[in-house]
Amino acid sequence: MSATAILWTGLLVWALTFAANMSLSRIEAKGGVRRSINLLIPILFGIGLLALWEGLTRGLGVPTVILPPPSMIWDQITSSVPILWADFKQTYLKAVLAGYAMGCGAGFVVAILVDRSPFLRAGLLPVGNLVSALPIIGIAPIMVMWFGFDWPSKAAVVVVMTFFPMLVNTLAGLTAAGRMERDLMATYAASYWQTLFSLRLPAAMPFIFNALKINSTLALIGAIVAEFFGTPIVGMGFRISTEVGRMNVDMVWAEIFVAAIAGSLSYGLLALAERAVTFWHPSNRRARA
Repeated sequence: MSATAILWTGLLVWALTFAANMSLSRIEAKGGVRRSINLLIPILFGIGLLALWEGLTRGLGVPTVILPPPSMIWDQITSSVPILWADFKQTYLKAVLAGYAMGCGAGFVVAILVDRSPFLRAGLLPVGNLVSALPIIGIAPIMVMWFGFDWPSKAAVVVVMTFFPMLVNTLAGLTAAGRMERDLMATYAASYWQTLFSLRLPAAMPFIFNALKINSTLALIGAIVAEFFGTPIVGMGFRISTEVGRMNVDMVWAEIFVAAIAGSLSYGLLALAERAVTFWHPSNRRARA
């Protein structure tokens, strides 16, 4: 297919997407139909964007070292599956998941302790603010010196990046329960832990899931950037920095594609879990309407 035909195809798909969106806003569709259309619109939009990208890069003769067309990136993906899988396993399955679990878990536990102790609140929160302000390019080399060149040093960077968002959001969520509900628990002579598990933690779930979703992207970014400062000869960050030096930009985009898919799937799974856990929240009730 010529570049002009690809370009016109992309414009047509975008026009259909716009028409579907306008139609959705004008009609009273049932819940299932509306959800199907809402799912179809971003898919069509993405197809149109890829078609425009392909048509413009080929039609204008853009050098592949600046911006390769999507077809070239896809060919690189399909021909480099073993390399991409090894990089994904090193960065995501080892560093990201381990650091994410430790950072979010530690932030949650410390938030419970801080909520219980005003002394810890006064002492830890300023330190947490200081740590959260540290640049990742300054943390990563130190963690590499402390924990070595393999994935534990990248997991340590992820822990630092994910700890404070979980701490702050959990503390904010623990104050979300209303005064009337707290007074009701007090009239039942409920202990601190009974009130925590029966009232305050359920009310804090939207805040906790908000931190989990934010950290799902921060963890991946942190692990990839940390690999720029020292890693074995495998990893998504290592591959990106190496292939940029070789002007092998299609491989760089292939790694970016894998990272984007992993981050999007993580965020989507957490959003589904949030909807199942916080089904009572007004935002979820409006989504089902």
